[in-house]
Amino acid sequence: MRLIFILPVAVFVALAVAFGWQLVSGKDPSELPSALVGQPMPAFDLPPVEEGRAPVSSTSVKGEPALVNFFASWCVPCRAEHPILLDLAKSGVAPIYGIDYKDKIDDGRKWLDELGNPFTAVGSDLDGRVGINFGVYGVPETYVIDADGIVRHRHVGPLMAKDVEKVILPLLERLKKP
Repeated sequence: MRLIFILPVAVFVALAVAFGWQLVSGKDPSELPSALVGQPMPAFDLPPVEEGRAPVSSTSVKGEPALVNFFASWCVPCRAEHPILLDLAKSGVAPIYGIDYKDKIDDGRKWLDELGNPFTAVGSDLDGRVGINFGVYGVPETYVIDADGIVRHRHVGPLMAKDVEKVILPLLERLKKP
């Protein structure tokens, strides 16, 4: 009879210890594991968001270290990270390719017209297939791609200044060295 009372308490304590351990372990929740890190980025060929521009493809990303950013006009955190992307684009540290994820082309175009366009090129992933191939959980997500098209880093959630300074810029600098 006492086991009926002790068992739930023991399960609760075990769960509390497990969750507490995760909180103090120092793991960053924005660094979700990705099977793509260290692997070639998925092949893709997307229609441009901007009229009169060339399609955006995985081959256009190769050749130098670059960022691939998944965003959407309906995404509130994407709006929050947008000034960071504009600053990165102005710095010229690396080309930034945008993938407008599960969004209408007109909405993506209006969003970029309103907020500014930090992207070297922007493709429309209307059905989300490219996002699925990259393993996107939700937008925004940013990937660092090396000159050979290998995924070197994945950042989940909006980029913040500290993320750029501590992770993105140092990684891009290392990738630029021969």
